Amino acid sequence: MPVAVVTDSTAYLPAELVDRFRLTVVPLAVVLDGVQGQEGVDVHPADAAWALGGRRVSVSTSRPAPEQFARTYRQLLADGATGVVSVHLSAELSGTVEAARLAATELGERVSVVDARSTGMGLGFPALAAGASAALGAGLPEVRRAAVDAIGRTSTFFYVDTLEFLRRGGRINAAEALLGTALSVKPILHVLDGAIVLRDRVRTSGRGLARLVDLAVEAAGEDEVEIGLHHLAAPQRTAELAEALHARLGSRLRASYVTEAGAVVAAHAGPGLACVVVHRV
Repeated sequence: MPVAVVTDSTAYLPAELVDRFRLTVVPLAVVLDGVQGQEGVDVHPADAAWALGGRRVSVSTSRPAPEQFARTYRQLLADGATGVVSVHLSAELSGTVEAARLAATELGERVSVVDARSTGMGLGFPALAAGASAALGAGLPEVRRAAVDAIGRTSTFFYVDTLEFLRRGGRINAAEALLGTALSVKPILHVLDGAIVLRDRVRTSGRGLARLVDLAVEAAGEDEVEIGLHHLAAPQRTAELAEALHARLGSRLRASYVTEAGAVVAAHAGPGLACVVVHRV
């Protein structure tokens, strides 16, 4: 068995890619109105959209316990993996990487943990790169390097209808959230050095989607790219983005993937989220 690749549920990868590259996905915990479940197992995007639409229903999230990672690593090694590369969402956004690293300490050099410095397909593309490297029989250092190289070639941009959910979760500062509310603008954000940063402000959702397309094309440069698109309760937005990106990128667009964001990101972004992840290949 080659090096095993582990990621977490916030990668929001299409199920067929998880299967093709033999990835192991560790779910984060979500609490909806006091009831805890696992993202993608007990709690699905529709549950989060419903909860966030009902203003009296609380939604919170938490990282997996270190022991959950430790059990996963031990099982993969017992099944014959020569090592494990574990790729997770940004430490600036969650304690998931810390939990994975704590678990890895008991297994020594057989487990290597990578901070993807992003989430969604910003995490998913590095995990896929690691999986592709492992499938070719690469050793642990090479599989880790494939993930790290992909991180440097991946850019994440997203639109939200309001900054309120990000403010509540502490993922953006109160001053930025207040400014957006006071000016009645629609925010465009990006992930910079692992943190969520306000990138642009627009007046309407239509302009917001158009700006996402512009930023994605700028990030692509002259390279061939793969695109990841996410939404929450707004499939029409990703459909519009996909059409515009196909038109703008043409033959340079190798592949595009569309998934609905799960409860963890939904809790901090809110309904209406539209996200574009650009991976230069």
